[in-house]
Amino acid sequence: MSDHEAADAATTATAATTPPPRQPWLHQLNVCVNGNATALSSPGGDIEPGTAQGLYVDDVRVLSEATVRIDGEAPAFVAEGASGARAEFVLSARNLGNPGPDPTVEVHRTRVLEDGAMVERLVLTSRASGTVRARVVVELSADGAPIGSVKAGHVVHPEVAPEVDGDALVTTFERHTTRTTFEPAPAALLVGGGRAVVELDVVVEPGESTSTTMRLDTSRSSTSVLDADPGRSAVAWDGVRVVADDPRLAHVVDHSMDDLRHLLLLDPEDRADVFAAAGTPWYLTLFGRDSIWAARMMLPFGTDLAAGTLRVLARRQGTTDDPRSAEAPGKIPHELRRTAYLDPESGLALPPVYYGTVDATALWVTLLVEAWQWGLPEAQVRELLPNLRAAIEWLTTSGQPDEDGLLKYLDTSGTGLANQGWKDSGDSIRWRDGRIADGPIALVEAQAYAAEALAGAARLLRALGEDGADGAEKHAADLRDRISERFWVETDAGRHLAIAVDGHGDAVDGLASNMGHVLGTGVLTPADSASVAAQLTGPELLDEFGIRTMGSGNGGFNPIGYHTGSIWTHDSAIVALGLAREGHRAESAQVATALVASAEAFDYRWPELYSGLPMMGRPSPYPASCRPQAWSAASAGALVTVALGLRADLPAGVLEVDPVVPPPFGALRVEGLRLGDATVSVSVDRDGRAEVTGVPEGVEVRLGGASA
Repeated sequence: MSDHEAADAATTATAATTPPPRQPWLHQLNVCVNGNATALSSPGGDIEPGTAQGLYVDDVRVLSEATVRIDGEAPAFVAEGASGARAEFVLSARNLGNPGPDPTVEVHRTRVLEDGAMVERLVLTSRASGTVRARVVVELSADGAPIGSVKAGHVVHPEVAPEVDGDALVTTFERHTTRTTFEPAPAALLVGGGRAVVELDVVVEPGESTSTTMRLDTSRSSTSVLDADPGRSAVAWDGVRVVADDPRLAHVVDHSMDDLRHLLLLDPEDRADVFAAAGTPWYLTLFGRDSIWAARMMLPFGTDLAAGTLRVLARRQGTTDDPRSAEAPGKIPHELRRTAYLDPESGLALPPVYYGTVDATALWVTLLVEAWQWGLPEAQVRELLPNLRAAIEWLTTSGQPDEDGLLKYLDTSGTGLANQGWKDSGDSIRWRDGRIADGPIALVEAQAYAAEALAGAARLLRALGEDGADGAEKHAADLRDRISERFWVETDAGRHLAIAVDGHGDAVDGLASNMGHVLGTGVLTPADSASVAAQLTGPELLDEFGIRTMGSGNGGFNPIGYHTGSIWTHDSAIVALGLAREGHRAESAQVATALVASAEAFDYRWPELYSGLPMMGRPSPYPASCRPQAWSAASAGALVTVALGLRADLPAGVLEVDPVVPPPFGALRVEGLRLGDATVSVSVDRDGRAEVTGVPEGVEVRLGGASA
């Protein structure tokens, strides 16, 4: 064998034994977020090199290492927590202070993401009997890695060398510059090999504390398509307060609203408009479906988020036909990114603005209708009527690409999403025996969303004295008929709605949670609604922590599979809303209480998804799940809506309050609800009797279907 042949053989052997890149897992990380910035660290607070951890700003990793050693030793982990933009770590310097089992030197590390900055404070508190002297060493590095590359498993990138500017460090990336300062000034500041070593001397007397603050300021040197800034102050949620016999409900609402507030971004094209980024760390940007659902579930707390989301998406509504981006006139986009998104492992290659979604257009229409019903001013509604008409046109023409009149999708580019509903993984649409369905795919929930949207648009247009209502109403009725005719199947699980109609025109008979999204859309008869409710709360789909995405008896079921048996927070919340709207109150309470149980297990910070299979009475995490996620956090709004039985129609002068009886969370009081400009409070006693205050003059309150 020649030297070249030997080298080639060695290379081949190495390639054969080197595992492919793997998407990093997040479930054990501490995560805080503020708009366009997110920080991922170990539970002890260190940002460890060679991992997915770091400080990301505008999807660029501007800090890839931040480790703390005290007299050469990492502080021992005691506890940690995070909510919104703040993370805290309780540690112990076991190598300092008095000898023995009791820790006598506490280390408290606090991280806060401010607009454009990460501020980290390290506090040493001594309970020791004598003076404690120590050298604190902080090692820092940065690599400027794009988040898409890190998500694909490429976690190691060349470091970007910092420069010393007095007592500060300055690191320059392609689109950002960071400046890191310390207070007090460090005893030594050493730079070499692409990293910085910061040394600080501390002295702590018995019973005293000393602190060091690191501040990392990041500024943009250039901008991209969606370099949006934090929008947490753009919503009026400060007055929201929940008190219940079951204290878990208040905890989940408080934590969820804090997280959601810090996922808000301002539209760079008009900073008056706010929307919810889908989730951190991978989806800290605009996603049509996710952002719409988050705004929709938060409508009882005001229309600001809905109004911003509607306008942000309307500005980017499709105007032309482009197979590569899946754009079409009138179509609402699926996602926006600061740069093109490439995943070499899967072959996914998405342009910065991508329209591969079959349902966001209908959901946009329904959000407009419901925001109007919750008090979005008529002038703002009228400004969006051209976009509404364009959306209706897409729903009733090119969204239905052939003569069967069903909304369907098929990626023709070869580089887009194979599935374009909310279950967008390639293996999510399955037959009962586990076979994956052939495209084009017509999802059952996409038809129901469209029917609901068209019927709502008809009501809106008619109320505003606009034309087009009759046509929209006719299209809605046609879709209702097609759902009734095409989507009911009979399997060993009984009679239920199919997950989809496939490319051969056959109903895909998998048992899945998709049918839950049909509830409340107005397309089901009472008997069919009862059948769906029974399936959803039956043993295959209802877990003690939520609704499974796929029935446990379905072929391909995997309780930790992304869309093949896991539980998604927002999916369960939507099912609870639909059950309540259809009058299945006991069933809706079952799902709502299961969600609260899952929230408790995740320290009241819902992940994107999880496995319901219990481990010592707790759900198991899905390791790669984003947390926080916008539509997961917004599910707290759905819980409040279900518990109180809320439904608003301010243009008609009606607010419905029809609490679940018996109340699933005991006596309940919710303050800070918004109906137009009015702030409303609702109290429910243990017997389910409701009292409503703050309703504007001229609005009729209907309690349990009776006027009050």
